[in-house]
This record gives sequence, C-alpha cells and structure tokens, in this order.
Amino acid sequence: MELAWERLIYSFSRLPMFPFFDIAHYLVCVMSLKQQPGIVEVSQKSPVACWFSAMLHCFGGGILASLLLAEPPVEFLVNHTNVYLASSIWYLIFYCPHDLFYQCFSIPPLQILAAGMKEVTRTWKILGGIAHANSHYKNNWLIMIAIGWARGAGGGIISNFEHLLRGVWRPESNEFLQMSYPVKVTLLGAVLFTLQHTKHLPIGKHNLMFFYTSFLVFTKVTMMLVGSANSPIACLETLLNRILFGCQQASPEVKDTVGSCPCGTTSCPTPVPCESAVCKKSTKKTE
Repeated sequence: MELAWERLIYSFSRLPMFPFFDIAHYLVCVMSLKQQPGIVEVSQKSPVACWFSAMLHCFGGGILASLLLAEPPVEFLVNHTNVYLASSIWYLIFYCPHDLFYQCFSIPPLQILAAGMKEVTRTWKILGGIAHANSHYKNNWLIMIAIGWARGAGGGIISNFEHLLRGVWRPESNEFLQMSYPVKVTLLGAVLFTLQHTKHLPIGKHNLMFFYTSFLVFTKVTMMLVGSANSPIACLETLLNRILFGCQQASPEVKDTVGSCPCGTTSCPTPVPCESAVCKKSTKKTE
C-alpha cells in the first residue's frame, strides 16, 4: 500500500502541463479578463490592447520573473506554441459569433474543472521559478522566494500595469496594498518550496508538491462551490498579524492628555500648548 502511494505521488510530480493544463490556465485567465468591466468596449476599439492584456494575464508570471532577473521580458514569445494557443483562446472568447465559446465555458462544472486544473499549474510555475532563480543565484533563498512568487502569481502582481493598458489607473488597488488570496497562497508556496529546496523543511519534494497542490485545488473548488471570496487562511493571517505586527495600545495617560486642554475643557481641537480661541474664551469665563 505504501509503495502504491509513493508511485502515485511520484507519477503526479511528473504530470505534464502541456497541453490540457496549459489550456485550462489560459482559459481561466482570459475568461476572468472578459468578466472585467469595460473590457468588451476595449476589445472593440483596440483589439491589440485587448490581446496584450490577455497575454499579461496568461504569461504575467514569466514576464515579471524575467524583469527581476534582468532578462528580456519578451522571452515568453519564444514558445510559439503556447502563444498561439493562448491567442486562439483569446480570439474565441472575445470574437466568437454570438459569444458561443464564452457561453459554453461559462457552465459551472466546466469552470470548476478548469479552475482546479489551473491551480495545478500554479505549483509547477512556482517550482520553475525557484529552479530558474537557483540557476542564477545558487541557494540564495530570498531571490528564490521572489522569483517563485513572481512566476506563480505574476499576473496578479502586475495587474495595475495590465489595467493601464486598458486606460484604467487605480493605484490604490495594487496587490501589495490589497493582496488577493491567490497571491498570498502563492507566496506561501514559494516559501515552502524554497525551504524544501534548501533542506530546511524535512519533507520530500514530491510529497510537498502533492499536498500543496491538493490544498490549492480543494480550497479553490470549495470557494467556487460556496460562492465565497473570503480567504480560507484568514484566521491564520489575523493571528499572525496580531502576533507580529499588532499595534501597541495607547496608555491611559496618553488617552487623557490627547484632545484635552490645560484650561480644563475638552473642546480644544489641538493638544498642548493650547492657544486656540475656544480655550481662551473658556478661560475668560472661568475668571
């Protein structure tokens, strides 16, 4: 039984991503782009801008990783097969007559299947980024985490630049200020796989791949079935935030002095020294 389990995990780690898992990845990325407000108008006015936005959704991780490693950001174009495949899916979703292709893949069972397969590709992208960084900077765990994170969630991290291509500029919505669940869980995966690679995490690579991917697929499918966008690790995030980054509570002495005035009133809008007209008026009355 144990030997069969090991064979299953090993076979899973050798699972090829092309073509079916890559197709699911491109399909989910372009479908999510189609659902964003204003993109249909952009696709009619400027198909080139719409195509670039779709490619950033599909290959954003590789582009960001190349930029971080001082490599050409257009390197993803070398793989003609994947670019043609992603472009074909983009064309069918946006320009298929009567929107038949989009309507066909809007069926919930197909959406859940494609989303689950896309999460599988996330693990492979993280591992590819870590291996790529390790080939440039041997066992530099900070760079390995950064490149693994970029490869796995680059499309979300550079979402502001993708919005800018469509004429939308919302700097307050960037992923560093409002980090989404996929970006968070990808960062967690980059840390785990980097620790495993540097022998600081006592677990086999194949086992970690299987358990991490199973967690990704299970949480994604559950969130889609329940219809919730809340992070499954929100409780852990809250606990760690309170432990590591909790703000100090103001002491009673500070609370008493802030907003008070030496003249004995609490209506003074500024702290000591009190020179406001409200305080001077109140002191005259007391005299």
